[in-house]
Amino acid sequence: MIRHLRTRSALPALLLAMTALVAGCAATPQATAPLASIPAPASMAELTAQMTPGINLGNTMEALPNETAWGNPVPSQAVMDGFRAAGFRSVRIPLAWRPYEDANHQIDAKWMAHVRQVVDQARRAGLYVMINTHWDGGWMNHPTYDHQAQIQAQLATYWRQIATAFADDDEHLLFAGSNEVGVENSVAPPTPEQAAVQNAFNQTFVDTVRATGGRNATRYLVVQSFSTNIGHAIQFSTVPKDTVPGRLLMEVHYYDPYNFTINDKSKVWQWGKRATDPAASDPWADEPWVDKQFASMKTHYVDRGVGVIVGEYGAYAKPEFPDSAPYIRDWARYVTGAIARNGLVPMWWDIGALVDRRTGAQKDPELIQAIVGATK
Repeated sequence: MIRHLRTRSALPALLLAMTALVAGCAATPQATAPLASIPAPASMAELTAQMTPGINLGNTMEALPNETAWGNPVPSQAVMDGFRAAGFRSVRIPLAWRPYEDANHQIDAKWMAHVRQVVDQARRAGLYVMINTHWDGGWMNHPTYDHQAQIQAQLATYWRQIATAFADDDEHLLFAGSNEVGVENSVAPPTPEQAAVQNAFNQTFVDTVRATGGRNATRYLVVQSFSTNIGHAIQFSTVPKDTVPGRLLMEVHYYDPYNFTINDKSKVWQWGKRATDPAASDPWADEPWVDKQFASMKTHYVDRGVGVIVGEYGAYAKPEFPDSAPYIRDWARYVTGAIARNGLVPMWWDIGALVDRRTGAQKDPELIQAIVGATK
């Protein structure tokens, strides 16, 4: 699939238009209790429950060449308070690192301090926080033996610095090692070589973070399936070896059916059992498919003590079909509910369409309610 293009500078017209299309007044965010008032999770199940539902600070700190290049403002306390007031319990902060490094992959101190500032904003709002190494120009998207050593060395250099900078943060901060590695070939299964190298990337991340000590010795860490595909997670991903039990989560993403959710060239705008026009709907990825996908992740990972984060999912309006909104809410409600029912963490991919990035006001209360309400 081409999901990865959602985070490049040449963004699809659909997602560039989302902020302008989703309008309306909303509630102003209210002050929330500090994160310190949330007790540390006693188990993986408690962690995932406390993080549900989540939202992405998308197209912001992972934007290239800088965080405002893709149309969003520098993050503020207002947007984090807005996320929390809307009912979200966690925020995924996609991050770029390459624009802020030197020739030896040493991260600029000012950028690291800014990441710290935004993490603190989210934590003050009462949110769990997950930070990652995102697309970042695609430097990790070569899961082959000839690139493996170089990529693992760079990955380790980054995470040694990141983990050290946040070594004293408690369990409310999670690290995610990468993003959609292999996404250019996300539908086709990986070759044995690609699967082995991607699994090695995950192991390097875990080993590097654990070695930095402090609270990183027991921090919850998130690794990714090949291209974050659910089927690939079941068939090809291995859980890294760890020095502490019950502290690893697998990340997958979900955008099925592609023609309905994010393909802005498609004329598919209806979904699910309420769809009435066969020409406007896709004959697959309906409610039973949703149930099957997330139940498989529960059986394969959650029931074996490995948490699961659906780090990105979403469906978005098409200007050509203004009547698509109820179907999008149906999709959001059903998919979010299925994720939560199976003990996974849903984290909606948002680039500023749900919550105003400057004021924290809700821009689409009905869709927010569909998402948040499905987890209650």
